Amino acid sequence: MSTKTKHNKKQLLAALEASLGVVTTACKKVGVSRKTFYHYLKTDPEFKLGVDDISEIALDFVESKLHQQISSGNTTATIFYLKTKGKKRGYIERKEFTGSDGEAIKFVLPSTDDDLKNDEIK
Repeated sequence: MSTKTKHNKKQLLAALEASLGVVTTACKKVGVSRKTFYHYLKTDPEFKLGVDDISEIALDFVESKLHQQISSGNTTATIFYLKTKGKKRGYIERKEFTGSDGEAIKFVLPSTDDDLKNDEIK
């Protein structure tokens, strides 16, 4: 790997962290194309690990902002959090269908075209 490539990767990681993971912004700051960035990402496991770490840092930052909004009484932020993190406790808006006994509905598909023809509604 050339010295220039090593330098570009180091600069990209720094710019990516400063931009909270926005690839286009980082590439423009370093003067590297997005195509080159994604080539580095695909071919260099160490670079990919660095990018993945920055993605986690950015997510942590945004999640902390969400918690600040919840703490300040933002109802929308609270609802969003519950819909995404509180699914196990029933905070979800999807409908679930079950059989009369509460068990999952089982669908039986015809195994052949002949079975399908025999099961047609008349």
